[in-house]
Amino acid sequence: CNTRRKKFDLSPLREADEDLVSEVNLSNPIMTEEEREEIQQELAKLEEEISTLRQVLSSKEKQHAELKQKLGITPLSELRNNFSRGWHDMQSSTAYKKTSETLSTAGQRTSAAFNTLGTAISRKFGDMRNSPSFKSFEEKVENTVSTIKTKVGGTGTGGSFEEVLSSAANASSQDTPTNLTDTSERPC
Repeated sequence: CNTRRKKFDLSPLREADEDLVSEVNLSNPIMTEEEREEIQQELAKLEEEISTLRQVLSSKEKQHAELKQKLGITPLSELRNNFSRGWHDMQSSTAYKKTSETLSTAGQRTSAAFNTLGTAISRKFGDMRNSPSFKSFEEKVENTVSTIKTKVGGTGTGGSFEEVLSSAANASSQDTPTNLTDTSERPC
């Protein structure tokens, strides 16, 4: 078995081999000089056509800008039109419609919940106001206010808030009552 192996040439490349490798075109190894010239001529034609098309495009862009200017179309108005067109397109999309319907339903449910909550709170305040403890508190406040009014200057409502306060201060400095609910002692 060992005697029948092929021997491979592991020697380094020679200069002639390197020249041969550099001359070989890996993409198209069989290209002739005539084909190469044809391709170069075609490439030159394409470059010339591209240059011509760029000039034509530039001329058309200038003409386009001039026509827009004559019509009074400014970049700002064009942007505004594009924005409104985009907004309209978005509003007419099915995703927007579904989202809008969902949000509308959620808003209706939320407002109904707040109405129910407001009604419940109003009912609780009404119940609290009708309770005996609140009525007792309310009577005490009314009695205190009426006592202060009579001590300050009779039953009349005359004067501004500042006048009432100043007269209350004068009344308290002249006579310090021991019992606020006793209305028999009235200063003259």
